[in-house]
Amino acid sequence: MKIAMIGSGAAGSVFAAYLRRGGGELWLVDKYKAHMDKIAADGLVFRTPEGEEVLTGFHTAPTAREIGIMDMVILMVKATQTVDVMEDTMPCIGPDTVVVSLQNGLGNDEVLSRYVEKERIMYGSGLIGTELAGPGVCVSKPEEGIQMHFGAVVNNPITDKAGKALEALFQAGGCNASFDEDVRPYVWKKVIANSGYNGVSAVMRLKVKEVFGDPFGMKIVRHVWEEGCAVAEAMGIGDLRPLMVLEEPKILEGLGNYYPSMAQDAVLHQRQTEIDVLNGAIARYGAELNIPTPYNTAIADIISCIQNNYDKQYLKA
Repeated sequence: MKIAMIGSGAAGSVFAAYLRRGGGELWLVDKYKAHMDKIAADGLVFRTPEGEEVLTGFHTAPTAREIGIMDMVILMVKATQTVDVMEDTMPCIGPDTVVVSLQNGLGNDEVLSRYVEKERIMYGSGLIGTELAGPGVCVSKPEEGIQMHFGAVVNNPITDKAGKALEALFQAGGCNASFDEDVRPYVWKKVIANSGYNGVSAVMRLKVKEVFGDPFGMKIVRHVWEEGCAVAEAMGIGDLRPLMVLEEPKILEGLGNYYPSMAQDAVLHQRQTEIDVLNGAIARYGAELNIPTPYNTAIADIISCIQNNYDKQYLKA
């Protein structure tokens, strides 16, 4: 199976490494030239809890325009970049290509449906911490249990065949993956969890363990989660509250000592965040369903204001 990984940074490289190790033919597409050049010359160093190995045989490119038609295209750019990258990606998407979003956030499948019919779209999420340790070096920090969930927007023979093949490649590569008949609960669980620790850490400028260790910080996180669960339930996805109770210790153990991605974007790098597909998306769906989401709305508004005014913010002398 010919697979293009559109966006081959930390997460994209880790996902591609599992697929390559499982027997997939991978094209890595990314503008990070040093990373692509290193992989092309020496292979991809893949670090997991079990050890380190070098994976070879990848094709690399800065653009998807000239890589040819793929059997599957996996989107791993930030959700905020999808529209911009799809013009460059369309030349490698043929009439039988299946397109998969494994990106963070809600609504990625809806964006892809502007470019590809829904019968050829899959989406999902991974429960794997990732790191790009340097050009040509990626690190996987998987959670226990099933580490990758994905499913079809519309269940049909095309996505059924592709989903089973993708599941088999991940499994053969050492990633415990599941092709699900209904992937929405897993996507929403991850989004709700992210909206809590990511959004609150970004607003508070604190690491996850510091937010969780403060009674006011944890109070806000739990309100964010409760609102997200209420919206998910109203959408017919089910009651996710029991799953969120189980998420709290996992998040603290795995991410406690980190500034999560949104905090890094908003505080350290001053770049566009994924707030619109996390807290902002929960707030939008809540408004459509008349479900109050005051905490998610406030966090989305605060982060949006911050990222609109990076150049005007106070800098300590």
